[in-house]
Amino acid sequence: MPAFGISLTLNVQLSQVNRSPGAITMNPLLLFAFISLGLAESVDHTNSDSEQYKTIYVSENGPRLSVVTEQAKVVSRRGSNATLPCKFIRDPGLPPNPKLRIKWTKLTSDYLKEIDVFVVMGYHKKSYGSFHGRVHLQGAGEGDASLVITEITLEDYGKYKCEVIDGLEDNTGVVTLDLQGIVFPFFPRFGRYNLNFHDAERACQEQDAAVASFDQLYDAWRGGLDWCNAGWLNDGSVQYPITQPREPCGGKNTVPGVRNYGLRDKEKSHYDVFCFTSNFKGRFYYLIHPTKLTYSEAVQACQRDGAEIAKVGQMYSAWKLLGYDRCDAGWLADGSVRYPISRPRRRCSPTEAAVRFVGFPDKKQKLYGVYCFKASD
Repeated sequence: MPAFGISLTLNVQLSQVNRSPGAITMNPLLLFAFISLGLAESVDHTNSDSEQYKTIYVSENGPRLSVVTEQAKVVSRRGSNATLPCKFIRDPGLPPNPKLRIKWTKLTSDYLKEIDVFVVMGYHKKSYGSFHGRVHLQGAGEGDASLVITEITLEDYGKYKCEVIDGLEDNTGVVTLDLQGIVFPFFPRFGRYNLNFHDAERACQEQDAAVASFDQLYDAWRGGLDWCNAGWLNDGSVQYPITQPREPCGGKNTVPGVRNYGLRDKEKSHYDVFCFTSNFKGRFYYLIHPTKLTYSEAVQACQRDGAEIAKVGQMYSAWKLLGYDRCDAGWLADGSVRYPISRPRRRCSPTEAAVRFVGFPDKKQKLYGVYCFKASD
């Protein structure tokens, strides 16, 4: 925030002072004000029958450095770029500081630590970890510390802190990077409630996704997501979204909402997981093949077509973000069989647009086609 000053006005009523000979008594508060503020040199010595007042101004300097983030949230998508705004204002009276330091960090979902992203001090610049080579300052003008992130990944989602250090002065601002995408519930082939937190992270990654945040699940619930099985979120909590209350899902007389089991033991507790995925660079498609395929045949068919068998997250992304619609059940990488319907119709998905789940059939059954994914540069 900009530098500011504080003015304190004291009206001192001199008639309250007892001027009787040989003794001077004074209200203790006024005595303190006179002593601490040195009123002896400021009091008007002209006496009159009327009461006399003196206005005293006490000023305090505001901060000499302030950091401003013009947007609380920036929305982008995977594979794109984003600029996180941050500007700093120095007191004009401060001399130039070649050692002024700008530091960007990413806050973890549980806010227990910060991950280094980018640091600049003079001509020295350094990016860290997965951000290496993908971040730089916008540098649009004096005082511009905005961070540019290129080739955004799912893991880039979250809150970022901009910190400016100018000698003894230090100030910060926080910006959220949000991603366009979709949340989907996931459980593995061997059944529901079988994933601890670390298994859940791996499961989402294997399906081209990341463990969803509460905000992402909440937005999905507002968009109509209704799922009666509890799943992990990225802060270690376990929750599930209900739009149509019913007995098996917390009771039919409860209100709609996101049900919360709270934080759970990441090693010992086992649940499903809510995954989040965003746009992809590539082509998702149903492979036209003369015959139905077993799972291994489906994998090989995609490979012969210069692609790979598609992942669950890729199907959800194509369905939600591209409007992909196909009424043919096909194998996916996790061994499940599904198909995406954007236009509800008889015999496909008569009541709603959805990714329809057939199940985890015997992988040797020659009953299904296959969905493939071909990545692009």
